[in-house]
Amino acid sequence: MFSLLHKASAPLPQREGLGVGLLLLAALPATAQRWNVVYIMTDDHTAQMMSCYDKTNIQTPNLDRIANDGVRFVNSYVANSLSGPSRACMITGKHSHKNGFTNNEHGVFDGSQQTMPKLMQQAGYSTCLIGKWHLVSTPTGFDHYEIIPGQGDYYNPTFITMDGQTHKEQGYLTNILTDKAIDWMNQQRQQKTADGQQKPFILFLHEKACHRDWLPELKYLHEYEDVTFPLPHNFNDTWEGREAAQRQEMSIASNTDMTMDYDIKMYDPNVRTHLTDTYLNFIGRMDSQERAIYDAFYDSLAVDFRSRHLTGLALKEFKYQRFMRDYAKVVKTFDDNVGRLLDYLDETGLSENTLVVYTSDQGFYMGEHGWFDKRFMYEESLNTPLVMRMPTKYNKPVAHGDITEMVQNIDYAPTFLELAGAPVPADIQGVSLLPLLEGKHPKDWRKSLYYHYYEYPAEHSVRRHYGVRTADGWKLIHFYPCAGERPSQQVDQWEMYDLNADPHEMHNIYGQPAYAKQQKRLQKELVKLQKQYDDPIESELQARQK
Repeated sequence: MFSLLHKASAPLPQREGLGVGLLLLAALPATAQRWNVVYIMTDDHTAQMMSCYDKTNIQTPNLDRIANDGVRFVNSYVANSLSGPSRACMITGKHSHKNGFTNNEHGVFDGSQQTMPKLMQQAGYSTCLIGKWHLVSTPTGFDHYEIIPGQGDYYNPTFITMDGQTHKEQGYLTNILTDKAIDWMNQQRQQKTADGQQKPFILFLHEKACHRDWLPELKYLHEYEDVTFPLPHNFNDTWEGREAAQRQEMSIASNTDMTMDYDIKMYDPNVRTHLTDTYLNFIGRMDSQERAIYDAFYDSLAVDFRSRHLTGLALKEFKYQRFMRDYAKVVKTFDDNVGRLLDYLDETGLSENTLVVYTSDQGFYMGEHGWFDKRFMYEESLNTPLVMRMPTKYNKPVAHGDITEMVQNIDYAPTFLELAGAPVPADIQGVSLLPLLEGKHPKDWRKSLYYHYYEYPAEHSVRRHYGVRTADGWKLIHFYPCAGERPSQQVDQWEMYDLNADPHEMHNIYGQPAYAKQQKRLQKELVKLQKQYDDPIESELQARQK
């Protein structure tokens, strides 16, 4: 276990767990309805590839079922667009600088701290985690978990169980995760409380899909092969006036950033990239029969590709189409499995008392700005899909359709706690979404949100930055140097966007006199949020300059 998770976290102090647990249990009325939660989270799924948000590219009928039967959040955002940090924000209800897990490269989540799963346990809930953990330390706060090491594998994956043992299973990961989730819920249905009621539960189903390198289920290899996806409006962006964007390393056009073997699967045994061995290890997990099917499909594409000798824009567009097709295939299998889960909940009657949540750990660039990946505070990765379906027998009025208020992934923890009837600790920085789910529109709801990205220097070379995004469509970002960075590598630049006039974020208007009033307003709002969330970055930057 240690070698796979790198570092075990310290256990929760007994006095903390006992004290809070007694407080929570004492606060719950004996006759209160206990609502279950099924929380489904993908990796790198984006609203552009979910048809209840955008019908341009693909159809996702089962994900759309959740929105059609419940609500769709149209202004849903993350606090840090990166897998591990986003997950840490979710389970703590706090921004990265408060939960301590700021980046994937050097972070280890402190599992001894207060988390929402622990608080749900103390409120009398069974807690379960199936799938991707990606926080390095050993999971805490779960009655049961079965996780994949690191990023995991699509084909014949390895799992880590609670006893620290690892084992390999045959099949495609997305299907296996759904099987495990359903099996656990079947077992959980037999669990009873002291008064004979079914014990409430919260299930975290964390998918690897749709993470790079987008390896499809074999039965869907030929799906979308007849589709030519439209190029995004800013596919050929030159990043003028945006220095940090010019220095990124996530360009589809670059064969170093998006490789021909690992990413595009046009494998040539005579050409190696820095990811060749990783790619061969991934597909090497298949048995001989599976591998023959895989090779027959991709080898034929690779032979045809090499015969065409593509360069320049033609090569970039070819890579884009291959990326889009494989990504769409991975989404298709995932959507199938969402259908399986929803059918199970409906058929067993669990839909009557279960909140269903679907989201991604962040958004993703599907060719916008010429990119793949995430990280930047631009809309495609700041935004994340979020749909919820309330229990059918919820005892208050519920919302249906679109929810337009600004929400953030730090809000999930207080939402689940309030739904469970448990107190929300004062140090949680998010706010419960339950009033919105009940059709209310609080007048004091947030009008802006805060973002802070930390992982540099690291893969994809996106500079550290923080910023504010307002409900009325304005954005201010500050890219700042990190300590010890060579002057030639430093980026210290402000960017500002009017999203109503420039929704694709192509024109940095920071410093232009015509926008001085808005700029001053945004700077004031940014300072307010940094004080509200107790982020010391400004004082640190000022101290560094002295």
